[in-house]
Amino acid sequence: MALFGQDAEEPEHDARHSLIEAMLWNIASRALELGTNVILDFGFWAREEREDYRLRAKRLGASSEVHFLDVSEDELLRRLAVRNSQPPQESFHISEESMKLWIVFFQRPTPDELERRE
Repeated sequence: MALFGQDAEEPEHDARHSLIEAMLWNIASRALELGTNVILDFGFWAREEREDYRLRAKRLGASSEVHFLDVSEDELLRRLAVRNSQPPQESFHISEESMKLWIVFFQRPTPDELERRE
């Protein structure tokens, strides 16, 4: 938000988002190399993405684990409505329509994925 404002609906958003995630990973990887714990909250909507970051951590000699808060679609939409009614300046506005589309693409972590500690 501080860099690009409310650009979630703009065509450049995904490219900007990817660039920021890459920059954050560079910082996180250095912290892992130094033995510091790191929490990444990029969303990790697809198992492939979660596995990619697990492998990245492993290559650095760091362990990793996935934490998942299982919230129903109804509850997500309720929370979104509350958030959108009093939006903080540092958060993107997310429409209910967009959230519903994203929910379809989300790949829930499987029990074996959640139990793994690598």
